[in-house]
Amino acid sequence: MIREGGCLCGAVRFRAEGEPINVRICHCRNCQKAMGSPFYARALFPQTALTVEGETGRYASSEALDRVFCKTCGTRLFSWRKNGTAAGVALAVFDDRHAFTPTEHIWVSEKMDWVKLEDGLPQYPGTAP
Repeated sequence: MIREGGCLCGAVRFRAEGEPINVRICHCRNCQKAMGSPFYARALFPQTALTVEGETGRYASSEALDRVFCKTCGTRLFSWRKNGTAAGVALAVFDDRHAFTPTEHIWVSEKMDWVKLEDGLPQYPGTAP
């Protein structure tokens, strides 16, 4: 399976091959601030499964992750693990925004108080086991 996507202005395009490792919604404070949103819904892929074209910028949001964005429009695209293993792809930047459905919530101990999780998905206070 190949799925494609890109940023708001079209300057960055990507393709993801195969199925994701997992599809999660992260409520941690770093993701909230990095995405400018109450949570980060993403599909995790091996970095080798992703091909990215266009000029991106990176910000080291932690010792483990770089946040990757379009240098032109600022769209936040990926959370890129520095160890070379995997990258989270924001679900909303896929051309088919319905391509993946999250299967669990992580870091709910840091979720914003007004966010109500009533979707029946498993919830973990930190990372998933």
